[in-house]
Amino acid sequence: MLCHGDGLLGTFTALLGTALALSRSPVLACLLAAGLYLALHLFSLEPAAPQRAQRLVRPRGAAARIAHRGGAHDAPENTLAAIRQAAENGATGVELDLEFTADGVPILMHDETVERTTDGSGRLCDLTFDDVRRLNPSAKHRLWSKFQGEKVPTLKEAVVESMQHNLIIYFDVKGHANQAVDALKQLYLEFPRLYNNSVVCSFMPGVVYKMRQADRNVVTALTHRPWHLSHLGNGTARFNSFWKHYWYMMMDVILDWSLHSFLWRLCGVSAFLIQKNFVSQEYVRHWSSKGIQVVAWTVNTFAEKRYYETVLEASYITDSLVEDCDPHY
Repeated sequence: MLCHGDGLLGTFTALLGTALALSRSPVLACLLAAGLYLALHLFSLEPAAPQRAQRLVRPRGAAARIAHRGGAHDAPENTLAAIRQAAENGATGVELDLEFTADGVPILMHDETVERTTDGSGRLCDLTFDDVRRLNPSAKHRLWSKFQGEKVPTLKEAVVESMQHNLIIYFDVKGHANQAVDALKQLYLEFPRLYNNSVVCSFMPGVVYKMRQADRNVVTALTHRPWHLSHLGNGTARFNSFWKHYWYMMMDVILDWSLHSFLWRLCGVSAFLIQKNFVSQEYVRHWSSKGIQVVAWTVNTFAEKRYYETVLEASYITDSLVEDCDPHY
């Protein structure tokens, strides 16, 4: 059974107070809060075994170094070359982005379009796998001349390469919940070793919940950056419209509260992948007390890495294993 402690009690106390203030009816407020509590109790998913999750996130009891998109500063992101380079540079694991081509082939790609990282153009939903395979994913990388001949890899190719180098894999699911869950479920069936060396994570709680429903043995994590609905990673507003901007800011507040209050329980996650600016010793201790591991992103300077390894003793995701660099949002 899930342990519903003081944090959950505080959540429903807040819900009760809000419902009472809005409805001005004690009976209706109590019924609403009780209904939500019951729904959470009935539909919450058990997390994976804590010991297995801890071994994945903190192998050998120490902070893990995870190469972001395979290490996007050190090699072309989301390529087999990046995975090999990450292993050579001493990474513990790799974070890889899952996307799909127009004909449903699961591939590694961060964006919905191919312009930023390849020599092609267009949306993935309009490009077949054959179209994507003809592109050069090294074309716009700073070290493009060192990584010639690379192709956009399939999800399976990336898994095989990662396992050959004994790297823990963080599957970052960008969307397409049903499609992604089906692809990953098949992958776990084909490679049972993944249960002990991979984590499925997403910004979208629905994706994580569906993955846990499909296979309760998969270790999962929620990814979060406060204000990510209303702002880009570099802090600029996503929307020019005044009303749209503040509407999404309000949604950000609700999402942040929901994730930290009850969605993590509902989804049965084992870890929280949180943007580094919002991580502190208190934050790590808070989640550790609940059996949840904290992984920070994107930690890109030597000083930050040392802080995470020696003070916070928390795993982190980085764009480079070998030098300081600016973050890739």
